[in-house]
Amino acid sequence: MPVNQIPSNMRGAPGIRPVLELIELSFGQSFTYRKFEEEEPNLKPFWHYHPEIELVYVQEGSSKRHIGNHISYFNNGDLILLGPNLPHYGFTERLSGKRSEIVVQLKKDFLGQGFFEKPELKSIDQLFERATSGLTFSGNTRETVGKKLDGLENETPFNRLIGLLEIFQVLAHSEEYQVLNVSGPSLLVKRSDNEKIEKVYDYVRAHFKEQISLDEISALVNMEVPSFCRYFKRVTGKTFTAFVNDFRIVHACKLLSETNYSVSEICFESGFNNFSHFNRLFKMTTHTTPLAYRNESQTILL
Repeated sequence: MPVNQIPSNMRGAPGIRPVLELIELSFGQSFTYRKFEEEEPNLKPFWHYHPEIELVYVQEGSSKRHIGNHISYFNNGDLILLGPNLPHYGFTERLSGKRSEIVVQLKKDFLGQGFFEKPELKSIDQLFERATSGLTFSGNTRETVGKKLDGLENETPFNRLIGLLEIFQVLAHSEEYQVLNVSGPSLLVKRSDNEKIEKVYDYVRAHFKEQISLDEISALVNMEVPSFCRYFKRVTGKTFTAFVNDFRIVHACKLLSETNYSVSEICFESGFNNFSHFNRLFKMTTHTTPLAYRNESQTILL
């Protein structure tokens, strides 16, 4: 398991009411290619979805991943492929190095209905099917594809299209990937649930470093505690306590990778009030100790 990823069994639904993002194509283009720099205001993340497939390359940056039911943390860059309508949160929290994020978005039928069902393109069609759960790529694949994506910036429209197909072919045959939502994204809820869950998510995101009582969070959505507990488990697939702890552990991983805070300081900075409980939960979640995680994570960055 890559040390900069929280295991995929940490599946807290990060907000059930994603915003529909409308992707507008420029004239004469069948897909979007955008490259952002650190000072770009458009990099502000938000919880959203869109019917387009999305390929994201973050060069040397670090951030939290919120994709479907999956919550994790990455450092030293990332390469992510998302299927259509998979809710996700923006990936760039801090860019470094060449300070770039490249985003490619396209409809599956952007080259015509059934194009990827041709025998020569079947592997790419299967790649898109796997991407419905979200994929992250590592190792040589991430390095190779990252360079190819960066090189597309100055290509002609025709060569950019050919280059994109070559990139998908590399990804289709790579074994250096992890499925983020192993059991599939389970974010199917009634429209009437959206507002309540969105309130809960926003509150947890703002206050996960504090102690949040069930009375407090239940009152926020005008529910009794027992009813809220049953409701939250039904909608998200996990208890409210587990959901909050997911945010805390991911934040602890970020601090272990990016700061020199002691483990005890990180424990309390992440919202835990018991050091033994923090260590036990961290090891149960990541299958390693906080110190081992820090050592391995910082080794990757050298």
